[in-house]
Amino acid sequence: MFVKKLVGAELQRLSINDFKAAEKWPFAVVLDNVRSMNNVGSVMRTCDAFLCDSLYLCGITATPPHRDITKTAIGAENSVNWIYSKSTMDVIEDLKGRGFKVFAIEQTNTAVMLQNMQFDHQPVAFVFGNEIDGVDADVINACDGVIEIPQLGTKHSFNIAVSCGMLLWEYARTRV
Repeated sequence: MFVKKLVGAELQRLSINDFKAAEKWPFAVVLDNVRSMNNVGSVMRTCDAFLCDSLYLCGITATPPHRDITKTAIGAENSVNWIYSKSTMDVIEDLKGRGFKVFAIEQTNTAVMLQNMQFDHQPVAFVFGNEIDGVDADVINACDGVIEIPQLGTKHSFNIAVSCGMLLWEYARTRV
């Protein structure tokens, strides 16, 4: 059997204009004080891949344009609807006021394992935290719930970009 790798137009991807006009899935991603611009760019690419409604860049989280974001976003910084806010708490308040159910992605005593999550069809927002300190405790307590991604090794956390990819894949898988 011959396997042909698909490239370019064969992949039938949306143009940036078509992406912006496309109906988005009812979810948002919130980055709470993420330090790495490479993580920001990677999360932008993942948000593009899953038709994310909005990406909120909060606190010290860097915003485009910046070479290190562009390097990993590979154009997604132009397609994804990203919004900067100094305050993650303000973003959570706004999202809840618009009917979003907000979940911190963190390890807590009340966390629900990702594979056990039941996503209903209301809008949801997922909050990812700082690479060292995670999601701020006040932010966690302002959320409607906490989701944990199970881990089996010696490390106690995944890279934020990896966590975002796993979580959005599981969210997408349960919606289709």
